[in-house]
Amino acid sequence: MPYNSSIPYNDLPLLPPTAVIEDTTILKKTIAASRSLSELKGAITNLPNPTLFIDTINLQEAQASSAIENIITTQDELFRASINEKGRGSSATKEVIHYKDALWYGIKQIQKKPVLTTNLFISIMQIIKENNSGIRNVPGTQLKNPATEKIIYTPPEGESIIREKLKNLEDFIHAEDGIDPLIKMAVIHYQFEAIHPFFDGNGRTGRIIILLYLQLTGLLDLPALYLSDYIIRHKNEYYANLRRVTEEKDWASWILYMLDMIEQTSSKGRHQIIEIERLMEQMSVEIQEKLPRIYSKDLIEVLFKLPYTKRSQLELAGLGNLKTVGGYLKVLEENGFLKSEQVGKEKLYLNYRLLELLQHTSRN
Repeated sequence: MPYNSSIPYNDLPLLPPTAVIEDTTILKKTIAASRSLSELKGAITNLPNPTLFIDTINLQEAQASSAIENIITTQDELFRASINEKGRGSSATKEVIHYKDALWYGIKQIQKKPVLTTNLFISIMQIIKENNSGIRNVPGTQLKNPATEKIIYTPPEGESIIREKLKNLEDFIHAEDGIDPLIKMAVIHYQFEAIHPFFDGNGRTGRIIILLYLQLTGLLDLPALYLSDYIIRHKNEYYANLRRVTEEKDWASWILYMLDMIEQTSSKGRHQIIEIERLMEQMSVEIQEKLPRIYSKDLIEVLFKLPYTKRSQLELAGLGNLKTVGGYLKVLEENGFLKSEQVGKEKLYLNYRLLELLQHTSRN
């Protein structure tokens, strides 16, 4: 039966694909993407503290991944909310922070047990959406063009069918089949989005699965890829290439798109880390020269963990009691290194040069 976008795609083919997914063009692109990803991994490993910039990268990814679903917040608002009480900020900001929480939940789970399962996917979605919903179990889900209201895709229907396809996806993820992991990553992402197992949160859950899979396969040690920025910049191609697999069995265009996403995102991420590290070294020298009595390596790391900080963050880092570290922050502000702002009863301190760098590297 020819494909019909208005009919539930219960005939979604099981994995692995029958089409050729490792031709010469794809394999050449795989080499380039693998090299770029390896260089990013090396740049992170070579940092004095490899986990230092992870919160910042994860929040940028959370913001962009949510923006794809039209959940809009600014980086400044998000960084501010993440250092302040979670109960504050807009509903959009809270939802973006839930994405970051879901990612780290997934990371911790695969560190305990290195498998990707349907139950893990459900838990990730529940954290993102902050509810207890599960696999779609009622009919009627259709994806439409927001401008024309035309139905562009109707995912498989029926909980048992959806679970069967998810079990097949699990088996494919863990099969030792010799398929290059990056090519496999592209196939996994298409299949999850095509199954569309949840009422909401499929896109964000699917993008977290990419990061978990890259870590599971050892291609990354930390979830330090800002993938969704690429999808935002190439959003039309993302959805067009998904449809080409569904409608034309054109796996090649989709896989090449995903490989380019890995290559470009890895390269951009490596350059961002280099720029942050350079700024960190510059400010370290300036603070050491100007304020030698308060300078320490630990202080600099707190100032660069996220653009915003507060007294309790310095206290947690063992830099002194609240009164002492409050004095440090005041002196840093008086000497032009930080800017403060009052948010409720809390005074937050902004490393404005770091925020400007992050905003600049995100735009370019």
